[in-house]
Amino acid sequence: MRKTHTLKTYPEYFQATWDGMKNFEYRKNDRDFEVEDVIILREFDKENGYTRRAITARVDYIIYGGVFNNVGLPSGYCIMGIEPFEFIST
Repeated sequence: MRKTHTLKTYPEYFQATWDGMKNFEYRKNDRDFEVEDVIILREFDKENGYTRRAITARVDYIIYGGVFNNVGLPSGYCIMGIEPFEFIST
């Protein structure tokens, strides 16, 4: 079943996704992320809190931690391939 997850994202990583340079998310897998889930990345500035920008994306692919420990992907974490489809700036 597809789920929607809202995630806090720091400006430098948010901007790279906004500009189309970053099409993945490295996250603690504490939400049981699955392919076809939707993630809403909300830009979060450490000094000022949430901005008015957000990106909605679909999870296309996931590598789960613990499978490739020899390359540094620890158990309990994942790398998600994402496809942004909505950019919000109000």
